[in-house]
Amino acid sequence: MITIKRFTVNPLEENSYLLSDESGECLIVDAGFYFPGEKEEITAFIAEAGLTPVGLINTHCHFDHLMGVEYLRKKYGIPFSCPSGEEYWLSRASKQAAMFGFRMEDVAPADSLLTEGEPVRFGNSLLEVIWVPGHSAGHVVFYSGEGKFLLSGDVLFRGSIGRSDLHGGNYAQLMRSIGEKLLILPPETTVWPGHGSETTIGTEKVYNPFLV
Repeated sequence: MITIKRFTVNPLEENSYLLSDESGECLIVDAGFYFPGEKEEITAFIAEAGLTPVGLINTHCHFDHLMGVEYLRKKYGIPFSCPSGEEYWLSRASKQAAMFGFRMEDVAPADSLLTEGEPVRFGNSLLEVIWVPGHSAGHVVFYSGEGKFLLSGDVLFRGSIGRSDLHGGNYAQLMRSIGEKLLILPPETTVWPGHGSETTIGTEKVYNPFLV
């Protein structure tokens, strides 16, 4: 059974997630840790829980979801995987951060690329990778049917949807991705987004003003 720990970090209040199961292995999703205290918080949590990090994975590669990747990749000696199609943003992360007034180190190329249909495995668990372009060209979400949850990145939020005005974004594609790939999931599926509080697929189908 997968356990989810959310960390809301950096000045853009990005949600980073740590997933673990009974094996003691864990994955870090969208590591946006920016301030030293944020980095200390996750490493202390990992140590106190006796967890073994085995990888970093990202839904997409906008800078606010990458701020802690190099720190954690080096600290734990673990691989970093991001979606195919996100190389543009990955290579420009520090430049994009500077445009918003932040300083961050360059992020090295990913150790592997995520593609739809190839699950991410850790411990005794797996996550389904679903390609949902529109916010960015390669954006993916991570779904667990057994755990009844979805890590939606910046595609679907509580009462809102992701922006589509950055490079690789496309509003029509975003709406199609949400409608054809996310809203078909069971209504009780918990949605853990890249910003803001959690919701469910059923709630968004009924109340999200962009989707009703």
